[in-house]
Amino acid sequence: MLGKITKAAVERLGLNEMLWDQSLNGFGARRQRKHVHYLLRYRLNGRQRFHSIGKHGMWTPDTARTEARRLLGLVAQKVDPATERVRPAETFIGEVERYLDRKRIALKPRSFVEVERHLRVNAKPLHNLRLAEINRRTIAMTLADVEQASGPITRNRVRSSISAMFAWAIREGLTELNPVSGTGKADQGPSRDRVLTQAELATLLKVLGDDPFSEIVRLLVLTGQRRQEIGGLRWTEVDLRQGLICLPPARTKNSRLHELPISNQVRAILERQPKNGEWVFGREWSSWSHSKLALDAKLNGMADWHLHDLRRSAATHMGELGVLPHVIETILNHVSGHRAGVAGVYQRSKYQDQVKAALQLYGDWIDRLTEG
Repeated sequence: MLGKITKAAVERLGLNEMLWDQSLNGFGARRQRKHVHYLLRYRLNGRQRFHSIGKHGMWTPDTARTEARRLLGLVAQKVDPATERVRPAETFIGEVERYLDRKRIALKPRSFVEVERHLRVNAKPLHNLRLAEINRRTIAMTLADVEQASGPITRNRVRSSISAMFAWAIREGLTELNPVSGTGKADQGPSRDRVLTQAELATLLKVLGDDPFSEIVRLLVLTGQRRQEIGGLRWTEVDLRQGLICLPPARTKNSRLHELPISNQVRAILERQPKNGEWVFGREWSSWSHSKLALDAKLNGMADWHLHDLRRSAATHMGELGVLPHVIETILNHVSGHRAGVAGVYQRSKYQDQVKAALQLYGDWIDRLTEG
């Protein structure tokens, strides 16, 4: 079939139908299963050959036509497009390697791991494309796939990582435009304010086993810390003699040392862990989704909750027990209100006795919940 290759025309193609462009000889589009692919038919050394340009969506009719013209230029020079290889450094993944080398020192280890995953795994459809070939539509389709697979929050974080990478590429003179600009951010829904009730906390604690993930959840309940801080806990960060968990700046959200006194309940959990490696729970925990799904299956339909809700729940229930706001801020390692500015630095040691007492009060209250 001969006609003009446009977006509407290629999206109307039926299975295995082909459309050859009436204005550029050899440029065509064909639907294969779910997708339309652009291709080039050319003759070299007396033989007719075909070369795949790429998938519709990642390529538009205009960008694919421009690429077809470039390839026909190679054919005119007796160069077979099928044997042409793009230098890795010219592709998105090639520049990602250089970008990550720059960011390895600048970012916290945990942040670097997340950015690396966004660019290496979530942005994989972009890997073999040249930076100049990536347009807003390409980015939008990639982000839509990420949202469908992993949800709106992951989509927005991947979007930020790709945008930061293109901003760097512009500064390096590798491209002129940031194709992420103008793409939409997903609606992540209203901010959560879920607090587990006493009955829900009791139910949760009663279904926990003796596996590492259950022990992590117990510590999240008792300490109100972030899941990565507990899931990645190292023995070098635990001082049982002084009764402290000491999180270094590289492991905290605000990049400040966090010294957390441990209650008797927390001590009991830590002391029963095998000390046969670097990590308290055998490894740096990463199987959050799978482990949470298995735990939810034991809870018999308890209302939707996230692990981060345990942090909010700890703060809320401590407040109801009479713990003062500045002590709760210290436990959560928040730097705001009473602990903002220079005063927070000088008052940190002053609060330790109050923090220890508050965590023990809360641990005893948790024990009564499970006993009841």
